Amino acid sequence: MNEQVQDARKWWASALMIGAVVGLVCLLLGALGTKFGVWGFEGGFMLLGVGTVLAAVVFFLGIIAGVYSISKKMQPELSAIIIGVVLSVVMLAMMGTQFMAATAVPPIHNISTDTDSPPQFDRLVAIREAEGANPHTYDRDALAQEQKEAYPQIKPLITDVAPAEMQARVVQVLEGMGLEVVDSNPAAGRVEATDETFWFGFKDDVVVRIRAEGSGSVVDVRSVSRVGQSDLGKNAERISEILNGLTAS
Repeated sequence: MNEQVQDARKWWASALMIGAVVGLVCLLLGALGTKFGVWGFEGGFMLLGVGTVLAAVVFFLGIIAGVYSISKKMQPELSAIIIGVVLSVVMLAMMGTQFMAATAVPPIHNISTDTDSPPQFDRLVAIREAEGANPHTYDRDALAQEQKEAYPQIKPLITDVAPAEMQARVVQVLEGMGLEVVDSNPAAGRVEATDETFWFGFKDDVVVRIRAEGSGSVVDVRSVSRVGQSDLGKNAERISEILNGLTAS
């Protein structure tokens, strides 16, 4: 009878650890499967949800099981429980960080330094439409005020660098950030590029416009996500990085 009880306890402890591992695998598969096109955006987020639920269940049950194991001096079982709880804490912390980032910024994904006359995509329009991406047009009435309140630092760059030289700098900065430059058109004063996230492989498109201003130039940058409603502030962050890179170069 005692052996049966011990086996049951070991199974319970192992189940918590296995549940945490399965949850972690769901998170990884959700991200990497989306990145490599195994399933779509919705499938990846469904797996994220499954992994998060498993992590929450393992955490709460693991705390209860851990207290019980300590009170009964069940050291072998406690090790497996601790592993499960630690893994679940890591997963919940990761997802919590993403949730906090999402709630800290407005649910928009189309950011431009010029909200009155934003830079326009050209070569990337067909690519986005072929993928069924978010609209590439800029809805000023819906986006401008909300963007200005959330990201007041996103403004055009006014510089004494001539447009031709600035065009070359833009390409250099974008490539240095790891973006794929899709088109560079000096005659139109336009550079288009695509950025891809590491885990999910989400693609955000960037268009930079360079216009002459006296002997210098005015640079405007626009960054738009292909999928999703909220960008967690990534597009504004990318624009700031581009502008800072142009200033420093």
